[in-house]
Amino acid sequence: MLKPFQKLDEFVEKFSSFLLIICVIGMLLISVLNIVLRWFGIGYMWFEPLVRHLVFLSAFLGGVLATGRRTHIGIDIVGKYLEAKQSWVAHQWILRAVSLISFVTLAWLVKTSFGFISVEAEYGKAVFLGVHSKYLVSIIPFGFSLISYRFLYLFLRSFTEEPGEGFIEDEEQAEGV
Repeated sequence: MLKPFQKLDEFVEKFSSFLLIICVIGMLLISVLNIVLRWFGIGYMWFEPLVRHLVFLSAFLGGVLATGRRTHIGIDIVGKYLEAKQSWVAHQWILRAVSLISFVTLAWLVKTSFGFISVEAEYGKAVFLGVHSKYLVSIIPFGFSLISYRFLYLFLRSFTEEPGEGFIEDEEQAEGV
């Protein structure tokens, strides 16, 4: 049942990793080039805004990867208590609730970010190299969409896992790192 979701999730993981690597390499190269060109009194006005937007995109891509690996930031007092008690069924229900609430919240953020793009289309301007700001802020719904999908997949996958299974895998992966 989850096979198509699993394939899509694997693609999202690989695509996000690849794009994140490209962004980081691009940021490094552009920043170093900017520094070197300044030695010769040459500067391009579009370098810094491009790097800023690559950082913005990288933050979302990092969120996509962290969500899929269940390593995102979270305040999880109840979950840690249930882990200590090894109450895996209750812990699994907490993870399901968090995943579902996160998915719904992010779906709402995706919807509202499209409203932000329409406002930016009306009042925005070209930021660099003739690229209009409405295209640059489309990073927001793109990132939120990928993160919300990862939460949806975690929620759906939790129904096919044994209680504690996903957590134990994550712990073993963390030890191996």
